[in-house]
Amino acid sequence: MMSSPTGRVSVTALTKKQRKETRKMDKRHKANQLRRNKKDLVLTEKRRLGSRDGPPHLVAVVALHAGVDAEAVTRLLRCEGAGGLVREESSVCGVSDSFGLVMPRFKQRFTFLRPDTADMHSLLDVVKVADSLVFVLDSTEGWDSYGDHCLSCLFSQGLPTHALVCQGVSDLAVKKRVDSRRALAKISEIRFPGARLFPLDSDQDATLMLRHLGAQRQRRLGFRSRRPHLLAQQVSYTPNSSEGSGEAPTGLGTLRVSGYVRGCPLQVDRLVHISGFGDFLLSQIDAPIDPLPLNSMTPRPAKPGKEGDVDMCGRERVENMRVLMKADPARRESLQAEAEVDPMDGEQTWPTDTELLEARKSKRVMKVPKGTSDYQATWIVDEEDENGEEDEESTDDDEDDEDSMMEESIDGEDLDSQEDEEEELNSTSDKGGADQRYDEHMDEAEEGEGLKRYREARANEMFPDEVDTPLDQSAKNRFQRYRGLKSFRSSPWDPLENLPADYSRIFQFQSFERTRRRVLAEAAQEEEGAMVGWYVTLHVMDVPSTVMESVQAGRPLVLVSLLPHEQKMSVMHMLVRRHPSNTDPIKSKEELVFHCGFRRFRACPIFSQHTSADKHKLERFLRADAPTVVSVYAPITFPTAGVLLFKQREDGMQDLVGTGSLLSCDPQRVVLKRIVLSGHPFKINRRSAVCRYMFFNRDDILWFKPVELRTKWGRRGHIKEALGTHGHMKCVFDSQMRSQDTVMMNLYKRVYPRWTYDPYVPLPLPWVKGEGTQVPDDFDME
Repeated sequence: MMSSPTGRVSVTALTKKQRKETRKMDKRHKANQLRRNKKDLVLTEKRRLGSRDGPPHLVAVVALHAGVDAEAVTRLLRCEGAGGLVREESSVCGVSDSFGLVMPRFKQRFTFLRPDTADMHSLLDVVKVADSLVFVLDSTEGWDSYGDHCLSCLFSQGLPTHALVCQGVSDLAVKKRVDSRRALAKISEIRFPGARLFPLDSDQDATLMLRHLGAQRQRRLGFRSRRPHLLAQQVSYTPNSSEGSGEAPTGLGTLRVSGYVRGCPLQVDRLVHISGFGDFLLSQIDAPIDPLPLNSMTPRPAKPGKEGDVDMCGRERVENMRVLMKADPARRESLQAEAEVDPMDGEQTWPTDTELLEARKSKRVMKVPKGTSDYQATWIVDEEDENGEEDEESTDDDEDDEDSMMEESIDGEDLDSQEDEEEELNSTSDKGGADQRYDEHMDEAEEGEGLKRYREARANEMFPDEVDTPLDQSAKNRFQRYRGLKSFRSSPWDPLENLPADYSRIFQFQSFERTRRRVLAEAAQEEEGAMVGWYVTLHVMDVPSTVMESVQAGRPLVLVSLLPHEQKMSVMHMLVRRHPSNTDPIKSKEELVFHCGFRRFRACPIFSQHTSADKHKLERFLRADAPTVVSVYAPITFPTAGVLLFKQREDGMQDLVGTGSLLSCDPQRVVLKRIVLSGHPFKINRRSAVCRYMFFNRDDILWFKPVELRTKWGRRGHIKEALGTHGHMKCVFDSQMRSQDTVMMNLYKRVYPRWTYDPYVPLPLPWVKGEGTQVPDDFDME
């Protein structure tokens, strides 16, 4: 401060440059603070995992080759020479080869399990909740074709922290060990660039492996870190009592699932989803004794359960547990998945005087019985009107079948000639014993369906969206749901126009992105409920008995707590690429099996282009050269989440056909189906031409006269007038046409997915590709 001659003290004002530098320093300090906080948070989570305050480190041992022995790996890790103490045998319910391991030296605890790799559903469910994976490789080949198929699924779903293990290297000669490791490192570089390969043949190797698992950096998977989840370690089931009510047994009961909370705190008022079975309500959360303590040598004993309870893991249930919290019916989430449909909720307005006057003028003369009033006569429908309404309703249902028949007839002559040649060759060739044995394993019906799909895909690739105008029906009636667009990019299309009845059953957000950010931010700041690392017992209400049958069959049970709104149905969009291993064409509206986050379901999706415009063109087949947006009716899931698409064969196997991620939830996304009507220039003048074969009557030409025309060579024009009554028309173009050019007209209509959502997905048979693939020996084909 400086004093002025008058004795006043002047205030030092910051210049514009100084204020700018101050704001820049504040931003830098704030960014450093955020970076430091995130780093501390990551270190805290890493130190908590496997410690006294966190859940045990969950490690899944996965064999990638049929010739390796994954059981030998788990046997070596549990031996006393590795430095660990086995506290709990069969620690994971439904998995026979699982155990809890405490390492006093490292002050860490682990839970190891070996899932059945032949059961793809169980493998994917375990990997969704596992903290680390141990891949067991073959010392010479690395992995076989089935192991490569498993890796494709796991990478697409989201791969957690992993380690590569190989056995049998120490048994080789000293000179061959280096060459073997070098060859195996070259093979593993394809899938795991820069990964370290661990030999596992001795107790010392097992100790180094455990140290590496406990100290390595953990990968953060968004779809599971934002949702509370647990892997069931104890499961018991109590059927609902129907005594005294006089009602028949419902087949439902209360499921008690015990396990360690992972991800984020779990609240009792939220819905829970059991993978493969659906959404359920919680009644209460208990706090039993931790079966794998880090400080004491032996867990405390438990008292036996009540009579009638079924414990599927062969243990005594804990009855003296403490109740943590009970559900509040006023705050509990609802199981309502669909909106309530009111059939009387449609818009209904009273007609104006002008409309009533026009209705009186348009009255048609018809014969009615004697004594019939005017009001009664209005309800009498002519046979022609009934037929017209039936044709209009059936047009949309039979449209796909008619289009496919038209596409097949495009190159029918060439295909017929090829079939004739094949028949001649088959009739003249002598089938030997090898040919008969080869034909025994061929399904003729499946082969015919594959040929049909291949021909449709090839016709769509050669002549995209082209259809033939029917001869026995007017084009005005056949394509009455289609309209022309001046510009596909800029022409308007109302997203709320003529919505189907299924849209009254779904939910929609005003802004899905804003809701997603708010829900995820609230989930990250939650500090109530069962905290991460607690060993709790969840009481799940009204669970079908099939859940216990699945646990009895030896399949793991994964339970996840849903975020708000994630039980409601809407239109979900997923960005998917076709998998390179799939060569069969995948048609739109064909039933596929979806794995989206923790959910799996069956549905018939539609495909569309991935663009930034407000309208998107329908794709009739899943493209191999570009990403495709898959739209389907499904429960809401907030991104990010991985997506796997499987197609089930006739024999029960499921092939991986596409992989991708969740895009958005937007029922107002406009997907337009395009059809192209083609014509041939008959007479060509300087600026005009006479075209035919696009329409076959005069009324159709006058109806589609406002729609713009284009040619394959880039000419643009319009219909000027109709010539005669047999479909000839005079067209004007911006420049002279050529004789080999084709006149085309684009028509569009909006399409919607089919409501075919089915949460039940049948168990797949072991996947086999070719003759060289081996199926694991421990899988029961029956």
